[in-house]
Amino acid sequence: MVKNNTLLLIACLVWTAAGFNILRIGIIEYASYVSVINFLLSAAVFLVFWLFVFGRLVKKHTVRIDGYGGNKQLFIKFFDVKSFIIMAVMMAGGILLRTLHLAPNVFIAVFYTGLGAALLLAGVMFGKNFFVRIRKSGSSV
Repeated sequence: MVKNNTLLLIACLVWTAAGFNILRIGIIEYASYVSVINFLLSAAVFLVFWLFVFGRLVKKHTVRIDGYGGNKQLFIKFFDVKSFIIMAVMMAGGILLRTLHLAPNVFIAVFYTGLGAALLLAGVMFGKNFFVRIRKSGSSV
């Protein structure tokens, strides 16, 4: 069992690690596909995922975690069941996409870079929320 603030820290670490890894894969693939249009496409992927998925996810889960009050929670409650399912489907889809070569490398470069940056920002925002709450409450992890 962990404090609510710790759930935000766990979400920060999970999403930062996932975002870093996906972004790393995209950047590695980018070496052969550097162009203005690809950068713009990656930025568009980032904006779509940040504005419509991960930005909302950070807000939703932060509010949910805040709603737990002062009670300690099981460490996996940094997400709800639906979010774990979405995460598993995305991971499986990404692994299949790359291992079965279902998409060209330029797609992997552009898409993974935008997606990874949005995931990484979600991790950073969970971290920001963690530190804001620590500062406000004067408590620890």
